[in-house]
Amino acid sequence: MVLHLNHDKDIQIGKLGKLFFKKGTYLYIGSAMGKVGSVTLENRVRRHLRSPKLKNNHWHIDFLLENKEINLIKLFLIPNKKNLECILAQELLNLSDGFIKKFGSSDCSCKSHLLLFEDTEDFEIVEFLKIRNVK
Repeated sequence: MVLHLNHDKDIQIGKLGKLFFKKGTYLYIGSAMGKVGSVTLENRVRRHLRSPKLKNNHWHIDFLLENKEINLIKLFLIPNKKNLECILAQELLNLSDGFIKKFGSSDCSCKSHLLLFEDTEDFEIVEFLKIRNVK
């Protein structure tokens, strides 16, 4: 998910607490490896995009998306039998301008799955994926 925040803001993110978010564009990398039901990629994304009134916040991204100042810019779905979540997060971390510590990564050893890109004039995740030959 590519998200944008127009100004610096403190946002409450579940058990992570109130976190400071710098203005900029954020890339959230998540995964859903289920083959049927609510845990498929398509259904997980649909759930995240539902109105906060129609769901209980569970994942960090749910808390972020409920904030009206967060704008969803783009979604990239990468159906794959291999879980690429941590691989992509670690690779993209080196290109980012920062990250929100432990966001979306409380179940792995990654620093974060929410990365900040301050200058996004040339930002295009698709090009990165093509270059890296992610399959």
